[in-house]
Amino acid sequence: MSTGKDVFVFNTFGYVVTGFVTIVCLLPFLLVISGSFTPEELIFREGYRLIPSVFSLEAYRNLFMAPEAVFRAYSVTITLTVSGTLLGLFFTSMTGYVLQRKSFKYRNFFAFYFFFTTLFGGGLVPWFILISRYLGMRNTIWALLLPGMLSVFNIILMRTFFSSIPEALVESAKIDGAGEFTIFYRIMLPVAKPALATIGLFLAVQYWNDWYLAMLFITDERLFPLQYFLYRMMHTMEFANIMAANIGIPVRSIPRESMKLAMTVVATGPIILVYPFVQRFFIKGITIGAVKG
Repeated sequence: MSTGKDVFVFNTFGYVVTGFVTIVCLLPFLLVISGSFTPEELIFREGYRLIPSVFSLEAYRNLFMAPEAVFRAYSVTITLTVSGTLLGLFFTSMTGYVLQRKSFKYRNFFAFYFFFTTLFGGGLVPWFILISRYLGMRNTIWALLLPGMLSVFNIILMRTFFSSIPEALVESAKIDGAGEFTIFYRIMLPVAKPALATIGLFLAVQYWNDWYLAMLFITDERLFPLQYFLYRMMHTMEFANIMAANIGIPVRSIPRESMKLAMTVVATGPIILVYPFVQRFFIKGITIGAVKG
């Protein structure tokens, strides 16, 4: 039998360890925020500090020299993240629900078909030709939206979660006269909120951080998502500095290091703010998927 003292010691130890790990995880991001408000020369001379000795907005001024382009990239990324997450959740949940239904005759065939794609693929060149030539999605929003909408891992996770729901719940709904879509929409989805939150977070982070698809399929600047827009901005500035230095043209020095930190803050801030709202669902959903296997 554990005494009250033992519980107190265990809880205190747990809080101390958790607090220490939290500080270790937050420290790098706090240094990034502090460095983005620090002048470039101070970073090279004094290194990174939690509280900058000199406060400067130079990195953000350079980053927002063309604010309309930045906000356009933000709007593209937000549109992709919201629409891709909602559509991805809808199709992933429907696929996972069908694959776990024992009454579906071909569920084993389709489950193997999905799993097979995780082992073998056609490669980058056939995939690029399919997207750009045969599907005609190059320089369209669909090239950024559709490829990441469905993931076999997410489908398996959703199927596993649905399998943990008692079959008696479905049978009782059928006795009351509910159809398949009614059962899915009115019964299964509300119960599956932890799994939906988990997969929704996966999809949102994926769409928010994606730049690879834009690099492959997008040349229209109006369709650049935020990550690819910032990537091109930094490389354009570095290239301009190098060319100007080689031909001897004096140009205003751009704070490259502090500007990289400012880009990190601008790119990661919004998605970090979303996490606390889905954290409790995320932990429950990913634990269930891991235990059931």
